[in-house]
Amino acid sequence: MSQNKNALIRYKTIDKCLQNKYRQWTLEDLIECCSHALEEYEGRQIPISKRTIQMDIQMMRSEKLGYNAPIVVYDKKYYKYEDEDFSITDIPLTETDMNVLTETVSMLKQFKDFSLFNDVSDILQRLEDKIYAEKSHTKPVIYLDKNENLKGLHYLDEIYQAIIKKMVLIITYKSFKSREETKFHFHPFILKEFNNRWFLVGKKKGSQPITNLALDRIISIDYDFNLPYLEEDFDAELFYKNVIGVTVNSGLQPRRIELWIDAENAPYVLTKPLHHTQRLIQENEDKSVIVHLFIAPNYEMERLLLGFGCGIEILRPESLRKRMKNTLQKALQKYEEPT
Repeated sequence: MSQNKNALIRYKTIDKCLQNKYRQWTLEDLIECCSHALEEYEGRQIPISKRTIQMDIQMMRSEKLGYNAPIVVYDKKYYKYEDEDFSITDIPLTETDMNVLTETVSMLKQFKDFSLFNDVSDILQRLEDKIYAEKSHTKPVIYLDKNENLKGLHYLDEIYQAIIKKMVLIITYKSFKSREETKFHFHPFILKEFNNRWFLVGKKKGSQPITNLALDRIISIDYDFNLPYLEEDFDAELFYKNVIGVTVNSGLQPRRIELWIDAENAPYVLTKPLHHTQRLIQENEDKSVIVHLFIAPNYEMERLLLGFGCGIEILRPESLRKRMKNTLQKALQKYEEPT
């Protein structure tokens, strides 16, 4: 248990003791009660010094935690609350507390697709009622980029439950490239969001590579309770370490990609790197920059770079430079006037 959690347990224990005004509390009594409380939580005895409890009382008296507890000493040995009705659990929320809690509730309510968040909906409702009882209603100032009309979102919770319960799915799927629907078994590992789209990541079979399926291309989901779930130690952070987005081309190793960024886009790219491997190579007199990435090229990376238009130039590798040039030339032809 962390030291912070231990301290909070001691504060609550001291508070509970001092609320009992029918008993006289010495420092030794408080130490004994705190020791019992920590032993109950930890399952083992934890020695508490007199100095520790004295510091706890000092902290509870101060404004650091917002308690301002009116703890006084009488007869030079006994501790009590000067205000007999005081409790640290009844501390009113500050304006800053209200603002933080309001935004937190607003953000959490945007994740209503998951039963994981439905489990705390009652808590959120009570918290929201508490906040609005003490503060006039204000509009949230934090919004998450979430497309409610995106197809496949209704599968989010069903897939989430299948992952945590390790269930094998039978998925009917139609990719953008396929004319016909296909049906196959799928062992789900994780759900991944990228660019406001959700993907299911897993395997069809143990011998096959990791696959990602766009939720908006899923036609239907069923279950196979007889097929054993494929237990695999899938490390998502490691798997996606060298790519942008969700497409990982098996066997394709990361490589150095060098980019020139114009002066207009340079601040954006420097403050919001395209990838965690991004490094600044050169700053030019015209405020343009040259950076390099160490990644495996994929569809999402090319889409991202094309989005900068004339503000970016691929310097190397030559193969990527030629491919992007060809794509831009085809795009330009769409705008040329017929002769």
